Amino acid sequence: MKSIKSIILAGGSGTRLWPLSREMYPKQFLKFGERSLFQNTVLRCLEISKIEEIFVVTNEAQKFFVMGQIKEIGHEIPPENILIEPEGRNTLPAILFGMKEIERKFGKSTVGVFSSDHVLDKAAMQTISSAEELVSASLVTFGVVPTFPNTGYGYVKPAEPLGPGYRVSGFREKPDEETAKKYIEEGCLWNSGMFLFDTDLFFEEVRTHAPGVLACFEQFENIAGIYENVEKISVDYGIMEKSDRVAVVRLDHQWSDLGNFSAIYDEFEKDRDENVVHGCDPFLLNSTGNLVHSKSGKIVSLIDVNDLVVVDTPDALLVCPKESSQKVKEIVTELKNRDDERAYIGQKVYRPWGSYSLLENSPGHKIKNIAVLPEHKLSLQMHYHRSEHWVVVKGMACVEVNGDKFFLRPGESTFIRAGEKHRLSNPGKLPLEIIEVQLGELVDEGDIVRFDDVYGRE
Repeated sequence: MKSIKSIILAGGSGTRLWPLSREMYPKQFLKFGERSLFQNTVLRCLEISKIEEIFVVTNEAQKFFVMGQIKEIGHEIPPENILIEPEGRNTLPAILFGMKEIERKFGKSTVGVFSSDHVLDKAAMQTISSAEELVSASLVTFGVVPTFPNTGYGYVKPAEPLGPGYRVSGFREKPDEETAKKYIEEGCLWNSGMFLFDTDLFFEEVRTHAPGVLACFEQFENIAGIYENVEKISVDYGIMEKSDRVAVVRLDHQWSDLGNFSAIYDEFEKDRDENVVHGCDPFLLNSTGNLVHSKSGKIVSLIDVNDLVVVDTPDALLVCPKESSQKVKEIVTELKNRDDERAYIGQKVYRPWGSYSLLENSPGHKIKNIAVLPEHKLSLQMHYHRSEHWVVVKGMACVEVNGDKFFLRPGESTFIRAGEKHRLSNPGKLPLEIIEVQLGELVDEGDIVRFDDVYGRE
């Protein structure tokens, strides 16, 4: 079964599930159970591909989430298989980027394309694999059998049978509810955004229907030059809706793109009052059909309310009707217009060396709890506008200041003045935890000058 190469698209912006997800921590890396959506996607791809045949298209900010979460499930992806887009240009350039790399490394191939943030039964991979017989003559997409008239998905209309699938007679945009009912009566399927392509046929159809996009990949030698010039265009609009060589294969399996909180409510287990509760001790009196998510340690109480979304994080609270949850992205847009960092990061921020949690913040000071993974280190850096006081809570810290190295044990501390080159590392086998107090005129992430970084960050 493992003859298919896989591309995982993992460059989400984190806007639709704010405040759970942020631009620096999009929904594919969220864990609603033991594993994240991205990790489950990788495990599904391993049903049809070897780990060295899986390629992940992402961005610089999320590269280390990709590497870390794959390691967490016991696998090591080749670094060259993590493809970094300089900026998001929609799905056609992202897929073309992956297809070019697969052809360069493996030659002519059959390639599955998957979003990193979908819920899908692993059993569906058998159906996806069986569609391989179609790819020499057709671009293959997968249509999910609808369970209700969803207005958040596009639709695919199948025509006459074609091997294990059907010829596609047309694509439909996201409809209103009445139109969605009509589409289902016509036998239309939800457009899943998953594909199976033969590299030769894919490049041929891109050259026919989106020649400018392919020309950018052939004209410019480096990815920065390509992305400066390539059109921002989806694979559906670029080739799938224009080609007359498209087939759809039915997926009668559990599937969701978890596009908003209403979709999360639909997907997860409910209590006897049809409430979905994550991470908190709730008191819900005469309240039904609600989604409640909180990890703040608070008691969450709802009285006489129905069909609400309540999401409580340390730095943001969201309350809205489930039916309005798709409007969350408007809040994120406004936060970005205000240059509010809460659109980009939460109280807990993940880095390739570990993570930090913001405990307290003001214009002149910031307090963090910093966790450094075993045998990892921060960059050698300097700050112009702030000093830092470090206190070790757990583990052994190796501290470098202006070229001098020393060790700190639990309860010991050091003070680093503004302008001093410094680095924190964890040489041990156990996690390192410190409390960092920043003091100065400027205490934001912009006041970092890096001199050396083992993770290749600028």
